[in-house]
Amino acid sequence: MSKPMACEVVHVSVPSRTYDVTIGRGILDQVGLLTRATCNATRACVISDSNVSPLYSDVVIDSLGKAGMEPHLLTFPAGERSKGIRTYSDLLEGLAKAGLTRDDVVVALGGGVTGDLAGFAAATYMRGCAVVQVPTSLLAMVDSSVGGKTAIDLSAGKNLAGAFFQPSAVIADVDCLRTIDPLLFADSCGEVIKHGVLADPSLFERLEERPLTDEGPGDDDLIGVVRRNVEIKRDIVDADEREGGVRQTLNLGHTIGHAIEAASDFKIGHGSCVAAGLCCMARACVAKGICDEEVAERIEHVVAAHGLPTDTDLDHELLLELAGSDKKRHGDTLNIVVPLSIGHVEVKKVDLPELGELIDLGCGVASDGR
Repeated sequence: MSKPMACEVVHVSVPSRTYDVTIGRGILDQVGLLTRATCNATRACVISDSNVSPLYSDVVIDSLGKAGMEPHLLTFPAGERSKGIRTYSDLLEGLAKAGLTRDDVVVALGGGVTGDLAGFAAATYMRGCAVVQVPTSLLAMVDSSVGGKTAIDLSAGKNLAGAFFQPSAVIADVDCLRTIDPLLFADSCGEVIKHGVLADPSLFERLEERPLTDEGPGDDDLIGVVRRNVEIKRDIVDADEREGGVRQTLNLGHTIGHAIEAASDFKIGHGSCVAAGLCCMARACVAKGICDEEVAERIEHVVAAHGLPTDTDLDHELLLELAGSDKKRHGDTLNIVVPLSIGHVEVKKVDLPELGELIDLGCGVASDGR
């Protein structure tokens, strides 16, 4: 089947599955056709949250029906607080009540929380049925919908129960970003900045010259920005599907960022926490002689230009405790990602006292007080 008009397609090929990420404008009504091209499902269950479902579920359900599938809809209350065992259990029961079999498909319609929840439900329902990711937030489009990480949170920490389960397709309609709250759009930019620091100096320079928040989600250039971010993640995931090596670099900014997120009881957005964690780690690396001061200054400037926090005033002992319970811990050590220059990072193994030193050096010290 030919791709819809005015679309960009990024092909992902990992050992467990190959699939396409389709990025375009006004393509929600193509979800049924693109889903049908990947599977012969009789039933399709759309999983969405209470914010996104009223906006987009009707057009997606109509599209699935026209493509010959019996559509169903499951919704849950929006927000990170829903990303737990109770909502996960309710979704599994809902899939069973809808009569889905392992030959059918789950359609995850929403942001990162929805993608993680629906993906994990699909991965475990009848030992796995297909999932199509339809991200509606910038963060989900550029990061969480691609790569097959699915999870729920436990009381002990974020994303502690989950599975690697690749989608059968990803369909990103950037027109969905027109209904995104400007603060949520800005929050999502944290992952875009991270990708620039991680792997693409040109992308980073583009963000320096024109912050995405200055243009808003209506700019046609946004399709290209999303495509480039997907390509960066695709290249890393293709090389390391299950995070045994280079995929760990995608955790840049996340060690401290996840601790900030948990300490705020998830009131601070994920992208904002990643941005702050990235700046904190960069400053600590300057103090340790790992990278030049210019690197940290450029990162802080871009983060601030997108309206995101560059620091945290949270207690350092609390940050260390929460970071120490992160899923990336291995015994008494954990792997952190440090920036060497814009476009180059390194994974380093540190023990908890070393991590505590980095937190002391990088957190609560930004000159602008953000």
